[in-house]
Amino acid sequence: MKKLAFYCSALVFFCISLVVQANGVKHGAIKIVPIEHASFVMENKKQVIFVDPTGDKSLYQVYSDPDLILITDIHGDHFKPELIKSLAAPKTQILAPQAVVDKLGEGQVINNGESKRMRRLKITAIPMYNITESRLKYHPKGRGNGYLIDWAGQRIYISGDTEDTPEMRALKDIDIALICMNLPYTMTAKQAADAVIEMHPDIVIPYHFRGKNGFEDVDYFTKQVKKQGIQVDRLAWYP
Repeated sequence: MKKLAFYCSALVFFCISLVVQANGVKHGAIKIVPIEHASFVMENKKQVIFVDPTGDKSLYQVYSDPDLILITDIHGDHFKPELIKSLAAPKTQILAPQAVVDKLGEGQVINNGESKRMRRLKITAIPMYNITESRLKYHPKGRGNGYLIDWAGQRIYISGDTEDTPEMRALKDIDIALICMNLPYTMTAKQAADAVIEMHPDIVIPYHFRGKNGFEDVDYFTKQVKKQGIQVDRLAWYP
């Protein structure tokens, strides 16, 4: 009977864990909710941000109209022009690199290294690009943006599609980092872990880890960064 009770408790805990992952995670006043792959929502009681919205519009209809839509790059897993236009309300500001604004036909441009203050936020564009010779064709330096967001007393880094660049490794005092890893387009789990260990955020959220031949080794990544005292939140990015 005790063994049965133990297994039942374990099953309940496992199910609760899945619900928590599927419905996102909250740190301080900010909640981060995965949509799929590279798309997610960040919100607090006053503001809603959509990051790289893709997929079906119905996935976003449970949220209030976004105050801000952030877009990192022109690739289809980050940028769906028709969806972005349909999600944007009169109050919505769209912030993106020049290449995205050129294709979208609207929005405010932010280039690598620039900062903007918008609706109680400070947003800095961090370069995102490939550094491995065989991957340079995917993300040239200067086209796309990662983002560093100072919001509600927290510093949140969104990597976008990048490898472990010097700019990423040099980031300091990061509360939450969302880190990509997928081959051949971005970086390996080892590269990602090495960069995160050097950056040493309080919390890291692996995302964008489905590549051409399946999923990157998020278990390896998790094990390596946890050894260094970094909290890992694993969310449900894929159905």
